[in-house]
This record gives sequence, structure tokens and C-alpha cells, in this order.
Amino acid sequence: MKKLGLIGGLSWTSTARYYQIINQAVYRAKGGQHSAPLIIESLDFADIGRSTTDEEWAYAAEVLTASARRLEQAGAAALLICANSMHRVYDDVQRGVDIPIINIADVVGRKMQADGITKAALVGTRNVMTEDFYRERLVAHGISLLPPDLELAERIDRIVYEELTLGKASRDSERYMRSELTDIAKEDVQAAILACTELEMIVDVRANVLPIYDGTAIHARAGADFILGE
Repeated sequence: MKKLGLIGGLSWTSTARYYQIINQAVYRAKGGQHSAPLIIESLDFADIGRSTTDEEWAYAAEVLTASARRLEQAGAAALLICANSMHRVYDDVQRGVDIPIINIADVVGRKMQADGITKAALVGTRNVMTEDFYRERLVAHGISLLPPDLELAERIDRIVYEELTLGKASRDSERYMRSELTDIAKEDVQAAILACTELEMIVDVRANVLPIYDGTAIHARAGADFILGE
């Protein structure tokens, strides 16, 4: 099995979720005492998690690139960045290493394309929903996206950064997300993309009227496929 490096998510809970999904996939494939050969660098995201200015994003790129290089030197054959929002600096980080970094939007786009999905809603934090770095990769896979809902993006930002990254999952936020996903299901779309690892804490991806493509699970399984050589 090949060794995979993980650059930790915005919260330790999201990093733990990647660890769990990848190990479960490896165990299902190999059985016995097998577990995933992972190298994990869990970063302190307090300084970069809410980057907004060009200077702040440049600093975030430096932090993630340094982490990626350490993981490469430690023997990782490929990497996952375990945070949707940090894929904004994906290209900068990829240029800094000689091993592949599996892009979350690409694997989500390929999965949706394989399933015949052509119209979807992107749900995540503000930069994921409104900027091009994620949307353009989905569009490249033939996915037409609803225009970003700015009110929803702002509310998700508050929920993620003021609650979920601190380990709090309120019933109000859970009800809000259920209501919003029900409204999205009334639009001319075939699916919604859950493009924020922490949102899994308050969204049951299996219990919605609309199919939900959980970026975390799809990305983590792509990491497991790499480990297994699939």
C-alpha cells in the first residue's frame, strides 16, 4: 500500500473524520489487521482559517506548502488537504511539491459526472460558494451550478467558525440547514454538494429529499483508493 499524507482540516474533528473514513475503506478492502499508512500534520488553523485578504491567503499558502513539503520528505506519495476552503491555495501548494495533491473539487466533479449529475447547488463557507477556485473545477466536469446564495454563505460562515470548529452543533443550526436544503430541492437541480467538512456535524447526508454529495467522504475515499492503488 502507498503512503498518504494528510494536511489537517480547519478543526481536529474534520481531520479525525478523514482518518476514520480512510481506515474504514482500507479495512473493508484488506481485512484482518490492516489499517491505512497515513502521515498526518495537524496544523493550528487559528491564524489562517478565516483568511480574506490577498496577504492573508499568501500566508496561508506558505503555511500549507511548508506542511506539504514536510509530509513529502516524510515519505508521503500523495497528499490530501482536509479543508474545502484551503483549496483556494491548492495551485500554490501543488507547485511547491513533487507529489500529487488530490483536489477535492475534482474528485467530487468526477463522481457527479459518473452519476449523470449536470445541475447542482454548491453549499459551503463563503469563499467556497462565491469564489472561482472550487466552482470552475466542477463546471469543467460538466456541472452547472446555481448562483451562490450570499445570505446562506454568510450564515454558514458563522455556523462553521463560531460553532462547528469549536465542537458545538446546535439544534438551531441543524434546523436551519435542513430548511435550506429543502428549499434548494425545489430549485432546478439534481443534487447538492456539501463542500464543508464540518457541516457533516449538522447535516444528515442520507436523510434529505435531494441527493447530497458529501465532499469529505468522496475526498477521503479517493485517498483510500490511492493507498490501495485503485
